[in-house]
This record gives sequence, C-alpha cells and structure tokens, in this order.
Amino acid sequence: MTHCQRRWAHLAAAVLFLCIARGLTANAQTPRAPSFLADKYEVSVYLDTVAQGINAIAKVEFRAQEVSSNVVVELHENLEVKEVKGPDGKTLSFQRQADNPLYLMVNLPTPVAAGQAVTLTFTYGGLLANEENSPVPNTRVASVNKDWSYLLLPARWFPLTNYPSNRYTATFKLNVPENVAVAGTGKAEAPQPMAARSPAEGNRLMYVFHCDRAEPNGSFVIGALQLNPKQAEGINVAVYAPPAQSGKAQEFANAVAHQETIFSDMFGELPDPDISVIQLPDGTLRDFAGPGVVMLSHRVWDPRTSDRTLARLVAEQWWGNQILPASSGDVWISDGLARYSEELYAEQAIGKEAGLRAIDEFAVGALMFDESAPVAQSARLVPYSGEYRSVVMNKGAMLFHMLRAQMGDAAFKATLRQFYAKYRGKTATIADFENLAISAESANAKPGGDPPPNLQGFFAQWLNSTGIPEFTLEYVVYRTRKGFRIIGKVKQPIDTFSMPVQLRIDTEGNPETKMIDVTGTESDFLVETFGRPKPGGIHIDPNNTVLKSTPTLRARAAIARGEELAEIGKYYDAVQQYQRALSIQPNRSLANFRMGEAFFYQKNYQASANAFREALATVPEPSEKWTEVWSHIYLGKIFDLLGQRERALNEYNKARQTNDNTGGAQDTVEALIKKPYTEGSLNAAATPTTSADSNSNKGQSNDLPPPSTGDKPTLKRPNP
Repeated sequence: MTHCQRRWAHLAAAVLFLCIARGLTANAQTPRAPSFLADKYEVSVYLDTVAQGINAIAKVEFRAQEVSSNVVVELHENLEVKEVKGPDGKTLSFQRQADNPLYLMVNLPTPVAAGQAVTLTFTYGGLLANEENSPVPNTRVASVNKDWSYLLLPARWFPLTNYPSNRYTATFKLNVPENVAVAGTGKAEAPQPMAARSPAEGNRLMYVFHCDRAEPNGSFVIGALQLNPKQAEGINVAVYAPPAQSGKAQEFANAVAHQETIFSDMFGELPDPDISVIQLPDGTLRDFAGPGVVMLSHRVWDPRTSDRTLARLVAEQWWGNQILPASSGDVWISDGLARYSEELYAEQAIGKEAGLRAIDEFAVGALMFDESAPVAQSARLVPYSGEYRSVVMNKGAMLFHMLRAQMGDAAFKATLRQFYAKYRGKTATIADFENLAISAESANAKPGGDPPPNLQGFFAQWLNSTGIPEFTLEYVVYRTRKGFRIIGKVKQPIDTFSMPVQLRIDTEGNPETKMIDVTGTESDFLVETFGRPKPGGIHIDPNNTVLKSTPTLRARAAIARGEELAEIGKYYDAVQQYQRALSIQPNRSLANFRMGEAFFYQKNYQASANAFREALATVPEPSEKWTEVWSHIYLGKIFDLLGQRERALNEYNKARQTNDNTGGAQDTVEALIKKPYTEGSLNAAATPTTSADSNSNKGQSNDLPPPSTGDKPTLKRPNP
C-alpha cells in the first residue's frame, strides 16, 4: 500500500468512527422506542427481613411494538435473575447490558410479530438493604429490614419496560412476617396466614393487591402500619400510619379530600376518587405518589405543615398517573405541572397571598441549578436530585405560571382541563401540550382584536434554553404640560429574550401600569403619567409573572443549595454556598445562621459562635425573625458543651426574652435551662416522643426534624 493509499485508509476509518460516534450520541440523546411493552403482571415476592432481601417470581405478558426477538426490561442491579422461562416453560438465555446493568435482555427463540403477545416468567432475588446500585443514584427507593420495608416503583424491584411511561394491570402477592402490615397501590384482599418456612422465622401473612386499571402500579410500604378508614367530602380516604401517629388520620383525610375536590373541579374527575395516605419511614424519599396513593415520610407527617406537599402529591393523580410523560424528557407535563398545582391549590383554598408565596419558592428553587439543563432536556438529569427539582419542578412550575399570565386565567385553566380530557389514560409529550395551548389561544383570538401572544416563541425560549433574565432600569423623568414623561431602557443579559413585561409607576397619586415589549438586551420605553413618579418608584414585573433573577433571590438560592448539602452532611460545601449568599447579599441573617449550624455540626464551635453573633448583629428579613431566638439557643448549647454554664444560661434567658416560640423554641429553652445540653442530645427542634412513639417508630429515626423551607428553624442534620 502506498503512502497516499494509507492516508486515505486512515481518513476513511476516521470518518467511519465519527459517523458511528455521532450515531451513538444521537441514540443516547433520543432513546430508541422499546420493542416490547409489559401489559400485565403477576408478581409474587417473599420478603426476607433477616437477610434484608427479596425472592420473587414475576410472570409478565409483553406486547411487541415491532417485529423483534429481544425483550429488554429494567431490573434493580442487586437482584440476580436465576432463570427466565418462555410460554412453553423452556429456559431462555438472558444477559445484563455491560454498559448499563440496569437493563436485562432476554433472547426469544423466534421473532414476535408487532401487536402479538408473549409471556415470560422471571425468577430472581437479592439484597435490598441500602442505596447501593440504586436506579436512583444515592437514594434508597427499596429497602428490606426487620422493622420497616418499602418497595417503590423507581427501584425497578420487578421487571419494568419504558419507565416512567408504561402502564399495566397487575396482581401483587407479598409474603411478609405476621407482625407487619402492607399498604400500597391496588385493592387489597384480607391478609391470609401462611406457614413458616422454618420455625426460626415465625409465622407469615400473604397480602394480595389487585391493580385492575392500567397504571404505573407497584409501590408498597411494609411495617407497623394501622389502617384508619376515614371519609371526607364524599371521598373514602384510607390512612396508614403507626398507632402513635394515627391520631391525625381525620385531618389527613380532610386535607387530601379537599385538595382532590378542588382539582376535580379544576381539571376533571378521576376514574376512582378513593385515595390512601401512607406513612413512609425515614431514609428514603420524603414523599411519593402512585395510583390512588400518596406517601409522606415520618419526618414530615403533619397535615398542616405538609399541606402544600400533599397538594402536589394529590395533583400527581392527574399529572403523573392519569397522564404519563411519553419519555423521561417529557416530565415537565407531569412533575412540573404537579408542582405548579401547589400554587393553584394554595391560591384557591387559602388566598392570593398564599399563592404568591408558592411562586416565590418556585423562583428561588429555579435559580438553584438553572444552568444544569433546559427543561425540555430533563432526561439528562437524575430524578429526585437537586438539579431535577430545580429545573423540572421549580423552573417548570414557573413556566406554567408565566404561560398562565400570557394566556389569561380562564384560557389557561380551560387548557389544563382540555389537556386532561384528551390524554387521560394515555401518555403525552411536551409538544402535545404546546400544540394544545397554541391552538386554544388561536381559537380564542377575536377578529380585529389584539393579536394572540406568541406562544410558539415563548415555548422555544423557555423550554429549550437555559438562562434567567435579571432586569435593570435606566430612566429620566420629564415634566410636561399634562403631567410627567418617563423615558428609559430595560436591560437584561439574554439576547434571545422576548416577552411583554409590566411596568408599575408609583406616583404621588394612583399607581399606573403599562405593558412594554422587552426584546433583546436593551428595550426602550416611554410612559406618560399624570402624577409625579416617586423616587425609586418604577418597578418592572411587580406581580412576579416572569421568572427573573434578583440579588435577593440569588442569595436565597445559594442558601437553599447550602441547606441541601448540609442535610446530607456535606458541611464544608454548604458553608461555601452560605458564603456565596453573603457575597451577593451581605449581612443576610439566614445565611449566617445556617453557616453557624454547619460549623456547629462540624464541632467548630468558635466559628459557629462567630456566625451566630453575625446573625444576631443584623436585622433579619421579616420571615427570618426566628433566627434570633434560635441563634441564642445555639450559643447557649455551645457554652454548655464548653462547660461555661453561666454564659449558656445567659443566652437561654435572652432567647426566652424574645417570646418567639417558632418551632417550639420556648419549650426547648425551658428544657435547656433545667438540664445542660450535651453532645448527642436529641435535636432540640424535634417534637419529644413518648414511649409509645418509640416502639411504633422503631427504625424511623424519629429524632430528625422535617426539612427546612427557609421559614422554619429546622436543624440541618444529615439524613439517616
């Protein structure tokens, strides 16, 4: 071969490699549709609470979506498949994918025609003791132990296809120790006693759940649960909780029934209004929803403080169960809309101010990890991660809020109702919702009236790009014969930005408003007013209908990122985020307070005391006034740990003098005055437990408080 021929051969090989690489990249970005989808399951599972694992047999009916002889399922990596049998009982070959062991491929002897069914039986088992190899990284979504167990659908504890988009009917049989109960998706039969496999393991019970509607079924909690059947607003609500926490069962029933009634009026009726509320043990997701089921962890088991969380979980019965995202890249229409439903509920049930507080929280959350991915590329994000919550849930909720402002309240809610009516019981894409909204807005346009908003541009701008505008104003006020003229510019950094934005001018008379089109990085405006504008009285987007960045919001977002890091024990990284917040907004009390907490749990007591002193030296935001009483409490605890009891009592007395009982502060103070704080004491903000609580909640880490929302003195200790 000549030198020239060798060069051309190398070039051809390089071109071929690039083509293959591009093809692989394209396939990675757009997953190939599955060849088979599961239609029907019969799953029998034996919970071995001593070995902390399961043994299971799953008989699955698959339907071919195209001609194929390869059935691919998703199954937890810790679960070893012992054999797979075909419909004739013969053993089939199978293997896990080397690059992603979550996926298991079964090789059929002959191809199956599109539309035809094939039934396979999987025998498998393995340990589910912690988050090792969890399909949701760093999150325990399936666990088996002596006191509490749970098998949530994201764990892929039985063979799934096309998660999270597939729906199926199923029968689940769970063989468990007789001292626990099981609650989850489907209609349950009365448990039947089963013989023990050996005298040492004790007696067993068999729970059978029938899931007759094709839905994402298969999530269960196993533990010391007591059934509390309740009824509210004509809806049957089954509340499952340990006996010590069952006293609030009627309050839970009232809350979820009221939320379901509001959403039914707003979106349309569910096929079955009955619902179960189940307590999850700590150490897993704080909350979860499945068909006809909402789950709330022990840490946040309170119908009043978790009211908005419950509203989101109830809304997932519409957005996430009745309508499923067509792919992991379409979860904006489920998780984003369920999150925004919190605001719709708060506004209607409590009032406009409650709705605005929800919007404020969404905006802060959206700023936490905005650059991680565009909303429409959510498949790049790990579900349940901080990035996922920021982009899909919080920014996603803000997109629905902005769309509502663009369309108008009546048209927006009519579109949601139409979307549910068209796609319930089906899957939907982001494009399906876009097209429906655009069509609805075009149909509502009146001849000779104002043109409809450019929703196509709105969706392209906000769904497919990262970036959040930060507005600044430059203007000059001139006196005229009829009043005043304001000539100015709106500036923001995103070149592709284009939206109508409201200006409000506070004058010595009535305030005046005007919509201006903000396009590109600079937009001129001119406003005539009758009254003299007040100094600093010109505000852009005063009603927060546009997702935007401000120094205050960016500081709060940094604090929120720090809180998430502190909660998993990454105190050093958390302190960096709190310092970032202080660089944006110096002397922010909450940032100093959270930094003091982080140093406290690192046992860096001098740095902790300095941070709490800084928090006390500044005037807090009205919603953060509680940092004063808790800073004094922490300082007292530090002095107790250092053996300086007199100084500790001085701080406790200062805390008492605030008369602030946020988070039970005054009860904590009285307890610490009577008995010095020692290392390893229960969290002072946690509600004291009785002996009955301790027995029924064994294994639930009941000394850990609920997560912080920025307005509660929740101590940031790591998850169990």
